[in-house]
Parts: sequence; structure tokens; C-alpha cells
Amino acid sequence: MTQESTLSPRPDADGIDHEKAQRATRMLLEALGEDPDRDGLKDTWQRRVPDAFTTLTDGNRTSAKPTMRTFDAESGDLVIKTGIPFHSLCEHHLLPFHGSVDIAYRPDSEVVGLSKLTRYVRWQSRQFTMQERLTNDIASGLADELDAEAVLVEMNATHLCESMRGIETESTTTTRSTVGELTTEEREQFRTAVTRSEARR
Repeated sequence: MTQESTLSPRPDADGIDHEKAQRATRMLLEALGEDPDRDGLKDTWQRRVPDAFTTLTDGNRTSAKPTMRTFDAESGDLVIKTGIPFHSLCEHHLLPFHGSVDIAYRPDSEVVGLSKLTRYVRWQSRQFTMQERLTNDIASGLADELDAEAVLVEMNATHLCESMRGIETESTTTTRSTVGELTTEEREQFRTAVTRSEARR
């Protein structure tokens, strides 16, 4: 069966050129000395890799962004959500980096359902990016979405480009981004919540 006859173009309603993704994956396998038509790899380039990268780049599409439904805030107290898991892709090596995100925000007049914070982090994470940029994108994005007075995002991640290649050592990288100003008391409150969360993991 030839390459041309096995390609299966699909509508690009999701913004992905699936036929081009099929061709590119097939060419990569060939470049690595593999036979794309052997049993174990047929579905790899025809379906699995294009479908996987469609999901893993949802962050590029506003249509995939979760609806951030808000509710009236009963107080201006700090809202803290810790231990949000995330998986993203390093734009330098196209390898994953993953870990957890801790978020604190001081609402102006509205709060969002806690599950939406998890969904928002997942959506932002699904793109080719760098940890520093992703941390900033989550903080600034939430500040805009929630019209929050202050937002603090802390991200701890392990990068497979370090653990699987290069120095081949697993370590954790921490990045932080703040929009607005949190008080010293609020920062201490955030740190206490993160420490408690880490102790339970």
C-alpha cells in the first residue's frame, strides 16, 4: 500500500492540517530508519500522532478555552488552589514537561468555580511553550478572566528534555509570576497552603 493511498484527509474544523501531520510523522519515522508501514507503526502516523498533537495543542485554540463562569464574591479574601497537575510541551525539543501549579488570587467582586482553575491551567498548558512563559500566561490570563485584584502563580516542573536527554538527570524547576500586589500576610497564607498541600502528596 502506498503512502498516497493510505492518507486520510479530514476536515480542519479543529484548525489542524491532519494530512500534513500524517505526512510529517511518516517522514520522521523514515528519517529514523523505521518502516512506517509495519504493523506497529501504521496507526502511529495515520492516526495516533496527529490526534495526540491535536489534543496537546488545544491551548492554541480559543474555542477549546473553558468557560470561566463567575459568581459574586462574598468577601475579598484570598482564594487558593494548590496541586493542580499539568502537562505541557517544550518548544525547543517537543518533549513534555510536567508537574503542578499553585494559584492564589484576591477577587475584586467575583470568584470562579474551583474546577475551572484546573481546566484553565490544562488549556493554557496544551501548547508548545517554555515554563517561564506558561507561568506568566496563566497568571495574566486569570487576572484578565477574573478581573482579580492580584494573582500569584507558582509552577514546579520536571522537564523530559533534561531527564531523557542532555544531562539525563531529573530535577525540579520552580517559576513564579505575580499580577498586582499581594500583602505579606497573603503571601504567608499562600506559602502555608502550599506547604500543607505538599505534605499530603
